[in-house]
Amino acid sequence: MARRRLKLAYISNDSKRKATYRKRKKGIIKKVSELTILCGIPACAIICSPFDSQIEAWPNREGVEHVIERYENTYVIDQSKNVNQESFLRQKISKAKDQLKKLRRDNHEKELTMAMFQLMQDENLPNMPFEDANDLNKLIEKNLNDIDIKMAKLSV
Repeated sequence: MARRRLKLAYISNDSKRKATYRKRKKGIIKKVSELTILCGIPACAIICSPFDSQIEAWPNREGVEHVIERYENTYVIDQSKNVNQESFLRQKISKAKDQLKKLRRDNHEKELTMAMFQLMQDENLPNMPFEDANDLNKLIEKNLNDIDIKMAKLSV
């Protein structure tokens, strides 16, 4: 006989709710037990019931404390590796800003190189701010030094 699909909704009948709670609690504990046996990992279950005054812990209180202690110790060690969404986005934004800054610097250098070639072809210097003219002067000096070094290597 096939099981029928259960509609997940709050069970208003107290006796049915208690019976369902007991069955499902037993199933959860069985699953945790199987997980520890099959995978060889420490696991625990803590179940707080509105029907019982005591909190149920599986496998026992000491086992639960051991697993929680191990989790807390691992959390402290791996906290630097754990990244929440906000810090992840901050890292991505920071990387994107750095990449944008590098691309702008490269673009500026290419514009100056084009201006230098325009000057070499006896064209008029494009209208540019003083800082760009100063950067162009530095670029020309750097290229002249590179040429002098290459010529010195060739003449030796």
